[in-house]
Amino acid sequence: ASAAIKRYVELGKPLNATALNAIGTRYVCLLNTTELEAIEPSSLKLVSLNPSACSQLTKDILYDKAKKAFSNQRVFPAYYELILPYLGGAPGEDLKALSQENVNMNISTFVNLRRDSLMSLTPSEVQGLLGLNLPDLAKWQYRSPVQEWIQIQKHSQLEQLHIGLTGGTQEGYINLITPKFPAPSSAHLAAVAMALHLLPALLLSFLIMSILS
Repeated sequence: ASAAIKRYVELGKPLNATALNAIGTRYVCLLNTTELEAIEPSSLKLVSLNPSACSQLTKDILYDKAKKAFSNQRVFPAYYELILPYLGGAPGEDLKALSQENVNMNISTFVNLRRDSLMSLTPSEVQGLLGLNLPDLAKWQYRSPVQEWIQIQKHSQLEQLHIGLTGGTQEGYINLITPKFPAPSSAHLAAVAMALHLLPALLLSFLIMSILS
Protein backbone atom coordinates (compact mmCIF):
# COMPACT_ATOMS: atom_id res chain seq x y z
CA ALA A 1 0.00 0.00 0.00
CA SER A 2 2.83 2.39 0.87
CA ALA A 3 4.56 1.67 -2.47
CA ALA A 4 1.30 2.19 -4.37
CA ILE A 5 0.70 5.56 -2.67
CA LYS A 6 4.29 6.63 -3.35
CA ARG A 7 3.99 5.67 -7.03
CA TYR A 8 0.68 7.51 -7.31
CA VAL A 9 2.25 10.71 -5.95
CA GLU A 10 5.37 10.30 -8.14
CA LEU A 11 3.11 10.27 -11.18
CA GLY A 12 1.95 13.73 -10.20
CA LYS A 13 -1.49 12.65 -9.07
CA PRO A 14 -3.12 14.87 -6.43
CA LEU A 15 -4.04 13.63 -2.95
CA ASN A 16 -7.55 14.96 -3.36
CA ALA A 17 -10.79 13.72 -1.83
CA THR A 18 -11.02 10.79 -4.27
CA ALA A 19 -7.49 9.62 -3.41
CA LEU A 20 -8.01 10.11 0.33
CA ASN A 21 -11.23 8.12 0.25
CA ALA A 22 -9.33 5.31 -1.47
CA ILE A 23 -6.54 5.50 1.11
CA GLY A 24 -8.99 5.75 3.98
CA THR A 25 -8.29 5.45 7.69
CA ARG A 26 -6.67 2.06 7.13
CA TYR A 27 -3.71 3.48 5.21
CA VAL A 28 -3.62 7.18 6.11
CA CYS A 29 -0.85 6.50 8.63
CA LEU A 30 1.39 5.35 5.76
CA LEU A 31 1.58 8.85 4.30
CA ASN A 32 4.94 10.53 4.84
CA THR A 33 5.42 14.19 5.71
CA THR A 34 5.74 15.32 2.09
CA GLU A 35 2.56 13.50 1.10
CA LEU A 36 0.66 14.85 4.09
CA GLU A 37 1.72 18.41 3.31
CA ALA A 38 0.46 17.93 -0.26
CA ILE A 39 -3.12 17.37 0.95
CA GLU A 40 -5.41 20.28 0.24
CA PRO A 41 -7.33 21.19 3.42
CA SER A 42 -10.57 21.46 1.46
CA SER A 43 -10.29 17.75 0.60
CA LEU A 44 -10.88 16.84 4.23
CA LYS A 45 -14.41 18.18 3.95
CA LEU A 46 -15.27 15.31 1.64
CA VAL A 47 -13.61 12.38 3.40
CA SER A 48 -13.94 10.48 6.64
CA LEU A 49 -10.55 9.87 8.25
CA ASN A 50 -9.50 8.95 11.76
CA PRO A 51 -5.75 9.36 12.31
CA SER A 52 -5.86 8.43 16.02
CA ALA A 53 -3.59 5.41 15.45
CA CYS A 54 -1.00 7.42 13.50
CA SER A 55 2.24 9.00 14.66
CA GLN A 56 2.06 12.28 16.56
CA LEU A 57 3.56 14.13 13.60
CA THR A 58 0.84 12.79 11.28
CA LYS A 59 -1.87 13.80 13.75
CA ASP A 60 -0.35 17.28 14.13
CA ILE A 61 -0.27 17.88 10.36
CA LEU A 62 -3.77 16.56 9.74
CA TYR A 63 -5.22 18.56 12.65
CA ASP A 64 -3.77 21.75 11.21
CA LYS A 65 -5.29 20.97 7.81
CA ALA A 66 -8.65 19.99 9.31
CA LYS A 67 -8.76 23.21 11.30
CA LYS A 68 -8.26 25.18 8.08
CA ALA A 69 -10.81 23.03 6.25
CA PHE A 70 -13.56 23.68 8.79
CA SER A 71 -12.60 27.23 9.78
CA ASN A 72 -15.69 28.67 8.09
CA GLN A 73 -17.97 26.28 9.97
CA ARG A 74 -17.14 27.31 13.53
CA VAL A 75 -20.66 26.86 14.85
CA PHE A 76 -20.93 24.56 17.84
CA PRO A 77 -21.55 21.69 18.24
CA ALA A 78 -21.28 21.13 14.47
CA TYR A 79 -17.65 22.31 14.32
CA TYR A 80 -16.68 20.05 17.21
CA GLU A 81 -18.11 16.98 15.49
CA LEU A 82 -16.13 17.80 12.34
CA ILE A 83 -12.81 18.40 14.10
CA LEU A 84 -13.24 15.56 16.63
CA PRO A 85 -11.33 12.82 14.70
CA TYR A 86 -8.31 15.11 14.43
CA LEU A 87 -8.11 16.39 18.04
CA GLY A 88 -5.14 14.13 18.80
CA GLY A 89 -3.02 16.79 17.11
CA ALA A 90 -4.59 19.85 18.74
CA PRO A 91 -2.29 22.30 20.60
CA GLY A 92 -3.11 23.38 24.12
CA GLU A 93 -4.46 26.80 23.17
CA ASP A 94 -7.07 25.23 20.87
CA LEU A 95 -8.20 22.86 23.61
CA LYS A 96 -8.48 25.78 26.03
CA ALA A 97 -10.73 27.52 23.50
CA LEU A 98 -12.87 24.39 23.12
CA SER A 99 -13.30 24.26 26.90
CA GLN A 100 -15.46 27.38 26.62
CA GLU A 101 -17.88 25.77 24.18
CA ASN A 102 -19.61 23.04 26.21
CA VAL A 103 -18.46 20.27 23.89
CA ASN A 104 -18.87 17.41 26.44
CA MET A 105 -15.75 15.59 25.26
CA ASN A 106 -15.80 11.87 26.09
CA ILE A 107 -13.02 10.44 28.23
CA SER A 108 -11.60 8.21 25.46
CA THR A 109 -10.95 11.31 23.34
CA PHE A 110 -9.52 13.19 26.33
CA VAL A 111 -6.92 10.57 27.27
CA ASN A 112 -5.73 10.39 23.66
CA LEU A 113 -5.07 14.11 23.32
CA ARG A 114 -1.55 15.27 22.61
CA ARG A 115 0.29 14.79 25.89
CA ASP A 116 1.83 18.24 26.19
CA SER A 117 -1.52 19.81 25.33
CA LEU A 118 -3.33 17.79 27.99
CA MET A 119 -0.74 18.66 30.64
CA SER A 120 -1.19 22.37 29.93
CA LEU A 121 -4.88 22.29 30.92
CA THR A 122 -6.09 23.55 34.30
CA PRO A 123 -8.77 21.68 36.28
CA SER A 124 -11.40 24.26 35.32
CA GLU A 125 -10.48 23.89 31.63
CA VAL A 126 -10.73 20.11 31.87
CA GLN A 127 -14.14 20.55 33.47
CA GLY A 128 -15.16 22.77 30.56
CA LEU A 129 -13.96 20.20 28.02
CA LEU A 130 -15.53 17.13 29.60
CA GLY A 131 -18.73 18.76 30.77
CA LEU A 132 -21.28 16.05 31.53
CA ASN A 133 -18.53 13.44 31.20
CA LEU A 134 -16.40 14.92 34.01
CA PRO A 135 -17.19 12.07 36.50
CA ASP A 136 -15.43 9.65 34.11
CA LEU A 137 -12.16 11.43 34.90
CA ALA A 138 -12.17 9.84 38.37
CA LYS A 139 -12.15 6.37 36.79
CA TRP A 140 -8.83 7.24 35.15
CA GLN A 141 -7.14 8.95 38.09
CA TYR A 142 -4.72 6.07 38.69
CA ARG A 143 -3.96 5.54 35.01
CA SER A 144 -1.79 7.43 32.54
CA PRO A 145 -2.04 10.20 31.39
CA VAL A 146 -4.64 11.39 33.94
CA GLN A 147 -2.46 10.29 36.85
CA GLU A 148 0.41 12.46 35.64
CA TRP A 149 -1.94 15.36 35.02
CA ILE A 150 -3.30 15.15 38.58
CA GLN A 151 0.21 15.20 40.06
CA ILE A 152 0.95 18.66 38.67
CA GLN A 153 -2.35 20.26 39.71
CA LYS A 154 -3.11 22.12 42.92
CA HIS A 155 -5.01 19.91 45.35
CA SER A 156 -7.47 22.70 46.20
CA GLN A 157 -8.41 23.09 42.52
CA LEU A 158 -8.89 19.34 42.12
CA GLU A 159 -11.25 19.34 45.10
CA GLN A 160 -13.38 22.00 43.42
CA LEU A 161 -14.27 19.46 40.72
CA HIS A 162 -16.14 17.43 43.39
CA ILE A 163 -15.50 14.05 41.74
CA GLY A 164 -13.25 12.51 44.38
CA LEU A 165 -9.83 13.06 42.79
CA THR A 166 -6.94 12.47 45.17
CA GLY A 167 -3.41 13.81 44.93
CA GLY A 168 -2.09 17.06 43.55
CA THR A 169 0.22 19.53 45.24
CA GLN A 170 -0.54 21.13 48.58
CA GLU A 171 -0.23 24.92 48.66
CA GLY A 172 2.31 26.18 51.19
CA TYR A 173 4.37 22.99 51.11
CA ILE A 174 7.80 22.73 49.58
CA ASN A 175 9.05 19.38 48.39
CA LEU A 176 12.64 19.03 49.54
CA ILE A 177 14.89 16.63 47.73
CA THR A 178 17.46 15.04 50.04
CA PRO A 179 20.75 14.49 48.24
CA LYS A 180 21.86 10.88 48.14
CA PHE A 181 25.49 10.11 48.82
CA PRO A 182 27.17 6.83 47.91
CA ALA A 183 27.45 4.34 50.74
CA PRO A 184 31.00 4.21 52.19
CA SER A 185 33.00 1.14 51.29
CA SER A 186 34.30 -1.33 53.88
CA ALA A 187 37.88 -0.16 53.20
CA HIS A 188 36.86 3.44 53.88
CA LEU A 189 35.15 2.44 57.13
CA ALA A 190 38.23 0.49 58.22
CA ALA A 191 40.48 3.49 57.59
CA VAL A 192 38.20 5.73 59.64
CA ALA A 193 38.15 3.22 62.50
CA MET A 194 41.95 2.98 62.50
CA ALA A 195 42.29 6.78 62.54
CA LEU A 196 39.93 7.02 65.53
CA HIS A 197 41.87 4.27 67.33
CA LEU A 198 45.22 6.04 66.88
CA LEU A 199 43.93 9.54 67.64
CA PRO A 200 44.49 9.43 71.48
CA ALA A 201 48.09 8.20 71.05
CA LEU A 202 48.83 10.89 68.47
CA LEU A 203 47.41 13.61 70.71
CA LEU A 204 49.47 12.35 73.66
CA SER A 205 52.67 12.35 71.59
CA PHE A 206 51.95 15.86 70.39
CA LEU A 207 51.37 17.03 73.97
CA ILE A 208 54.69 15.51 75.26
CA MET A 209 56.64 17.05 72.40
CA SER A 210 55.09 20.44 73.15
CA ILE A 211 56.15 20.20 76.85
CA LEU A 212 59.69 19.05 76.04
CA SER A 213 60.18 21.83 73.53
